[in-house]
Amino acid sequence: MGITYKTNQDITPEQFIELIEKTSLGPRRPTDNLTAIKGMLDNANLIITAWDKTHLVGIARSVTDFHFCCYLSDLAVDENIQSAGIGKQLIFHTKQALSPECKLILIAAPLAEEYYPKIGFDKHPSAWVLSDVSQLKI
Repeated sequence: MGITYKTNQDITPEQFIELIEKTSLGPRRPTDNLTAIKGMLDNANLIITAWDKTHLVGIARSVTDFHFCCYLSDLAVDENIQSAGIGKQLIFHTKQALSPECKLILIAAPLAEEYYPKIGFDKHPSAWVLSDVSQLKI
């Protein structure tokens, strides 16, 4: 299998949905909302993709300022070919696109919590999520 990695290669929402539905990430993304998926792709400013010929097999979708922090929002590799090092390569290519001092930040999917420490990530003890503005105590 010869995997090719591309930076900011246009992909369709359908390609993205097809890939993430082959991963544990699928149930936690709005795959039934094409507008949201299109917005996720259009507004990410760093997308690294992994291709087996013309077939999308992996993605690292990030939002970043390229100098201080990069939020790696989606890291997905087709479960049929996981453990081939594609996820690590997606992370490597993401980090290579950033300035050396830029921190790579992510929230691990429940099934991937054990993966990140094994490949060199440090656990951070505090992350906070506000899902709905009505939760904000003003």
